[in-house]
Formats: sequence, structure tokens, C-alpha cells
Amino acid sequence: MAVPKQRQSHARTHKRRSQHKIEAPALAHCPQCKAPRRPHRVCPNCGTYAGREVVASEPAAAADES
Repeated sequence: MAVPKQRQSHARTHKRRSQHKIEAPALAHCPQCKAPRRPHRVCPNCGTYAGREVVASEPAAAADES
């Protein structure tokens, strides 16, 4: 198993850890409702993905129950 020969300095450790930060999630716009959504995921607003409805949206589901 590999073992480091020398201790890493604080500066080198901090330089490496400077890249360990959280980034804002990438957002795309839904082509149907123009709401922001994550790429390659079902739109939480209208329930469509790749041009077709995958999940029944809330207004449509409420109309079916009535």
C-alpha cells in the first residue's frame, strides 16, 4: 500500500481542498411551460419530459377525480 514519504504542508492541503466547494445546480428551461428545471429530469411544474407527459400534473389529476 502506498504511504507518503513526507507530510504535506498546510498550504498544499488548502490548495487541494479549495476545489471542494459546492456549486449551484445547472438549470434548463422546460420547453412546454418555460419553468426552470434540472437537465435530463422530468419538469416538476408540468410533468413532461422529452416532449411527452410522463407524470400527471396536479390540475389534470384534480380534474380527473372530480
